[in-house]
Amino acid sequence: MPYLQPKGGWIELICGSMFSGKTEELIRRVRRAEIARQRVQVFKPAIDNRYSVNHVASHDGLHYEAEIVEKAADILAKLRPDTTVIAIDEAQFLDWTVADVARLLADRGLRVIITGLDLDFRGEPFGPMPLMMAEAEMVDKLHAICVVCGAPASRTQRLINGQPANYHDPVIMVGANEVYEARCRDCHKVPGRVEALGRDA
Repeated sequence: MPYLQPKGGWIELICGSMFSGKTEELIRRVRRAEIARQRVQVFKPAIDNRYSVNHVASHDGLHYEAEIVEKAADILAKLRPDTTVIAIDEAQFLDWTVADVARLLADRGLRVIITGLDLDFRGEPFGPMPLMMAEAEMVDKLHAICVVCGAPASRTQRLINGQPANYHDPVIMVGANEVYEARCRDCHKVPGRVEALGRDA
């Protein structure tokens, strides 16, 4: 249920692996806010153009119109005076100031809903997401289903020509089920990780 407080704003963070339903949950909350006649603005990073340029889109095909931003500060520039609910999809692709922007909006009395991958393909914290997890009043960590063993999946496996990507590959590579799979901790494989960290992984 939504975070309840009589005054002021707050931050809700929806995180998890790919295919866990983060954007679907964001769209659900946004639509409920609209039913309550709240003024909503939805934002997404310009880099995320997998399914639609001007919409946030779930892997299941749900869509909702969104405004495109190159950097977190653009959200403040595009903010309308009557907006009461802000939604930000795929926040891990934005710069680190997205946590500051979310805090500022909540301090102004807005409800802020954010989605993002908490871990990158290597299984390590993704960009500004840890900061926002610490800042948020509500954190919902969703799970997908591991495609290998069927257990709850908390990690995102990147595949290159059908094989696990190497630890030293670029962190950001936008794609969907042609490049990524949801996997549990045990089935998640990252060649080169042990050597890079200098310890058993």
